[in-house]
Amino acid sequence: MSTVKEKFLRYIQIESTSDEACPECPSTPGQWNVARQLVAELQAMGVADARVDGNCYVYGTIPAKGDHPERIGLIAHMDTSDAVKGATHPQVIPCYEGGPITLLNGVIIDGFDFLPSLAGQELIVTDGTSVLGADDKAGVAEIMQLAQILTAPDAPEHCTVCIGFTPDEEIGRGADLFDIPGFSADWAYTVDGGALGELEYENFNAASCRVTVRGVNIHPGSAKNQMKNAALIAMEWNSLLPPAEIPAHTEKYEGFFHLSSMEGDEENATLKYIIRDHSKQRFEERKETCRRITAFINARYGEDTVHCEINDSYYNMREVLEQRMDIVDRAAAAFESAGVKPVRQPIRGGTDGARLSYMGLLCPNLSTGGYNFHGRKELIPVPAMEKMVEVLLCLVGAQQ
Repeated sequence: MSTVKEKFLRYIQIESTSDEACPECPSTPGQWNVARQLVAELQAMGVADARVDGNCYVYGTIPAKGDHPERIGLIAHMDTSDAVKGATHPQVIPCYEGGPITLLNGVIIDGFDFLPSLAGQELIVTDGTSVLGADDKAGVAEIMQLAQILTAPDAPEHCTVCIGFTPDEEIGRGADLFDIPGFSADWAYTVDGGALGELEYENFNAASCRVTVRGVNIHPGSAKNQMKNAALIAMEWNSLLPPAEIPAHTEKYEGFFHLSSMEGDEENATLKYIIRDHSKQRFEERKETCRRITAFINARYGEDTVHCEINDSYYNMREVLEQRMDIVDRAAAAFESAGVKPVRQPIRGGTDGARLSYMGLLCPNLSTGGYNFHGRKELIPVPAMEKMVEVLLCLVGAQQ
């Protein structure tokens, strides 16, 4: 019988970064290793139908104990962000004394408002060379710890719990091949949020934007009135976006344009963006801004100089969840029963639950307890993971 901390440390040391460049599902072989580990553990607990399908989605069902007719799903993703390359090397701080945290390679965690509140707690951090992987292996560990409790001989009463672990969430594909009929939940929750207490039922509308520029390269000595430098034109395209509407200058419900990568030379250049906004109207306006800039640049440098490809990724789940706020209220009551104040706030991002909600499986998002996802300064307090297990118990238990 392992603890949630032990499960978490075990899972994060299985490398499972997803890869957007790979079209297969899963996009990386390491995700299979996580899936097989989880299925083996679920089967050892006695979850008879624990399985991994041909696309690396893990499923399992824990039957109800007592008279509780609901079938509640709990979902987390097995892949981790590629924001920092490399395997995870976790470090444990048994009792955080407060102040700056110096990691093994000299990276310093400091200046964050939440740090003082963590004094005296056991923390798990990295060595400063990788992400930690709490997004979302903390969610995986918390659900697995719940499963261990619910399959024990002295388990408390609870409803039927449907467990699902997805691949490739970090590259936007986690819900693509999710078997909703086979999962067979009345509704579900993703356990994929941040600080303890987060309860989220609205998220960004999201799109990707790829801008490609075709230039004309002429020897610099004879380039006057002939050269069209694709790299410079790409920079000009970017300069026409609203400069304050980027992630570094926005918060809460404010949307943004985010330049995620760029490459190019005189002949060819590419800019990749993500577009985000909670308001559907402003979301559409942002996409139209990109199209207008493209038309302006083409009018200036010639038709077909710039191409702008925009693809919607997911939409704000609030539009469908507002019809069933009792699901959100149940989660809030579970937090309160576990002694945690629920904090209802919008997600400045997305989860598998956003897409699943539009696919017919309503799915708000719950905290994991972690901080600073997708970076070397990621960390999670062990007490927060333990408390989230209590929250999940309340969520599926008789007192709800």
